[in-house]
Amino acid sequence: MKKNHVLAMALSALSAGLLISCVKPADDNKAADTDSQKVAQDTVAAKADTNATTDSNNPEQTVAITPVKISADTQKAYLTHVANDIVIPAYADTAKQSAMLHELAQKHCQKAPVSGVELQALRDQWLVLAQAWSSAEMVNFGPATASMSNLYINYYPDERGMIHSGVADLIAANPKLTPTQLANESAVVQGVPGLEEVLYANDSLDAGQCAYVISASAALNTRLKDIEKNWQDNATELLAIDKTADSNKGLNQWFNSLLSMLETMKTNAIDQPLGLTGKAKGHLPAVTAGQSRAIITAKVAALNKTLTDPVLTAILASNKDSKVGNELATALADTTTLLAQMPEDLATADKATQQKLYDHLTTITRLMKRQLVPTLGIRVGFNSNDGD
Repeated sequence: MKKNHVLAMALSALSAGLLISCVKPADDNKAADTDSQKVAQDTVAAKADTNATTDSNNPEQTVAITPVKISADTQKAYLTHVANDIVIPAYADTAKQSAMLHELAQKHCQKAPVSGVELQALRDQWLVLAQAWSSAEMVNFGPATASMSNLYINYYPDERGMIHSGVADLIAANPKLTPTQLANESAVVQGVPGLEEVLYANDSLDAGQCAYVISASAALNTRLKDIEKNWQDNATELLAIDKTADSNKGLNQWFNSLLSMLETMKTNAIDQPLGLTGKAKGHLPAVTAGQSRAIITAKVAALNKTLTDPVLTAILASNKDSKVGNELATALADTTTLLAQMPEDLATADKATQQKLYDHLTTITRLMKRQLVPTLGIRVGFNSNDGD
């Protein structure tokens, strides 16, 4: 089962269809990497020049957009706030939840088989961990993605169903698996989805499965703590906080990252698996656990916290004509309310409600791309899931 580490990462990325978001923040002083990206950026720039964009509720109606004037000091203060109060806490919480899962595994898996209340406790903590990581996925740049660690943490979508067979084969070949052994395996058998497979696909855990849960939770915690520490040590460089006098690279990177999570969620986790705009493809997040609503809710909550953040709201309020802040807050609240009314497994919701959720996310996407981004004077980067 063991594979060459570099080859495993390449195969993992390929099998995932490269559907993990690939937003590339634009830099005003850097030429676009591809013709398609240049065309997209030129189009946005042209719109900015005319101070006009399209209304989110009526694509045919054009509304004036007056970019806010953000000083270098204001930009620096905001990005520092993002790093210290949003990004680092998101990773810290995920690391904390993975540590708690590991502690529970060590406690309950001392003697197999594990079932009943003890297995349920492991499942409950897994869900808290999965939601924490779903929130942290809004940070689509930096150490989590630079070395493909995000794939090792959350290999999704697994369109070919490799996790199920991969984890079973690994456990059969290594009934006394250690965290060190697991760290050298493919991304397919690691992280949040691998743990979900073992915890939810079995009514009880045998000794080999227990060894896997202990090792997988330990390896995951190590990876998450490394990401958290990297951000703590390098936030200034990662968010270009020290470059605000010369560039808005940090703002570009941050808001394109948020947009990336939104568009990837809408496409990979809602539209494709539910077959709303085409043939069904892939699967809902947390499909084995039947907890797709919890994952989507966590992502929407992360967007809501970030896009209605008081520091950002104050920046937007300097443009007295802008309504984007209030419109985003309303759209996010409506989406949260709708999710709360849907079943835990979104696949069991009626088609009309599924479509309504997709439409709500489309509204938020349009508000971000057509009003928020121009208001902040930045650009929409290239995204493989681009489109609203």
